[in-house]
Amino acid sequence: MGFEELLDQVGGFGPFQLWNVALLALPRLLLPLHFLLPIFLAAVPAHRCALPGAPANFSHPDAWLEAHLPQESDGSFSSCLRFTYPKTLPNATWGREGQSPGEPDGAPSTVPCPQGWEYDRSEFSSTIATEWDLVCEQKGLNRATSTFFFAGVLVGAVSFGYLSDRFGRRRLLLVAYVSTLVLGLVSAASVSYVMFAITRTLTGTALAGFTIIVMPLELEWLDVHHRTVAGVLSSTFWTGGVMLLALIGYLIRDWRWLLLTVTLPCALGIVSLWWVPESARWLLTQGRVEEAHRYLLRCARLNGRPVGEDGLSREALSKVAAGERMAQRPSYLDLFRTPRLRHISLCCMVVWFGVNFSYYGLSLDVSGLGLDLYQTQLLFGAVELPSKVLVYLAVRHAGRRLTQAGTLLGTALALGVRLLLTSESGSWSSALAVMGKGFSEAAFTTAYLFTSELYPTVLRQTGMGLTALVGRLGGSLAPLATLLDGVWLSLPQLAYGGTALLAACTALLLPETRQAQLPETIQDVERKSTPSSLQEEEVPMKQVQD
Repeated sequence: MGFEELLDQVGGFGPFQLWNVALLALPRLLLPLHFLLPIFLAAVPAHRCALPGAPANFSHPDAWLEAHLPQESDGSFSSCLRFTYPKTLPNATWGREGQSPGEPDGAPSTVPCPQGWEYDRSEFSSTIATEWDLVCEQKGLNRATSTFFFAGVLVGAVSFGYLSDRFGRRRLLLVAYVSTLVLGLVSAASVSYVMFAITRTLTGTALAGFTIIVMPLELEWLDVHHRTVAGVLSSTFWTGGVMLLALIGYLIRDWRWLLLTVTLPCALGIVSLWWVPESARWLLTQGRVEEAHRYLLRCARLNGRPVGEDGLSREALSKVAAGERMAQRPSYLDLFRTPRLRHISLCCMVVWFGVNFSYYGLSLDVSGLGLDLYQTQLLFGAVELPSKVLVYLAVRHAGRRLTQAGTLLGTALALGVRLLLTSESGSWSSALAVMGKGFSEAAFTTAYLFTSELYPTVLRQTGMGLTALVGRLGGSLAPLATLLDGVWLSLPQLAYGGTALLAACTALLLPETRQAQLPETIQDVERKSTPSSLQEEEVPMKQVQD
């Protein structure tokens, strides 16, 4: 008997599973609030060099600025430079006051802002850019905060993936909640850029636990018929978080209070874990039959299945667990020991890099669409809703593999066509950017569902940890890729689209999982490629209809 038969007895989809999805909605809401927070947290308002005050009787502020600041080609004043010596303006009533007699003849020389900057506070009262002057020559440090954060997520993906396979999903989810709460509060109290960068990096490490624990913890309680609908349903909470971020960012304009607001809900998550069940699949792989029996009975009771205390035989559970106890402790090397798992792992690494790189490249660049920051964020969140419907329909009828490849191809095409448009095609460029965002979100949703189904239970968290590691590498490089616009304005978009196209081609090399039960062991995965050599396994993987 396999776990699917046990799940069929207690109910593979019912009030128990819906309650579990609802309890795990909070981490899904919190993830986009933190992952996309730099849109508001690190926003750079209009700024210019701080200047000495104009004379009391001077009534022409534009003339004062013109005397001190060079102008760009579009006629605006420079944000990063000022004249070494103030210019003398025609008909100026203040004469050459404040001008050094040493001013050279010819073109006026310029220098970086020696007295700091003045910022437009009409939209943001405070951001990390205004807090530590992360503009002009220091703008790379501003964008690097996102890279540091995703680097932390990368490290956390490795750690949480391995540890949750070894010590349990529920226990490590508690660690993630507590760590995120503590580190988020410390980050909001940062007194220097270095302190902020370190605490945000560690916060990313803690949040990685949410990214790779929640989906498997849901899927391992679901039967094969309802994995798709539950996976897509739960992913809509991410979209809710994206749209909620637009509202929170609009209402709270100070970065410290903004960071506190998105961190404090972790306290509710810690309380909610009292009702979150551990994965019975994982418990059986660890030989913990009594705990698995208790959770299965609770599942049967909530789902209204007539299973008594003796209805679920401990002997049956012990038989399922006996085969699993032979498995060794999970290791990342196990993902590459056998041919089929090695092929799956390498392909998933490429796909996840492309998905993350293109998604965060599009999500963190909310400029140039003709809308303000909050409207753009709300639009980018709203477009994700129809993308969920697209994923739900596509994975059921076209399969996981074609859906993954198709959504990545849609992202690449939207970005590619946008590059061909002229500067006068503003509305078309905006529409293509929104389409690309929708396709990239659809690719992200499919990647979580698809990858969770490819790996066996004994290595599912480890596999998710590996792919999340490579994916977060893509996410960490996405903010830095925007700096390529200094080489060629269209180069960042070309990089995002080209990477998505490569990932789309790689996704076609993965096996389809639409009609397959979740594999329990490494042998279950390998059996698909060598069916005749593994007929003696105790936990066969069957094919069922969606």
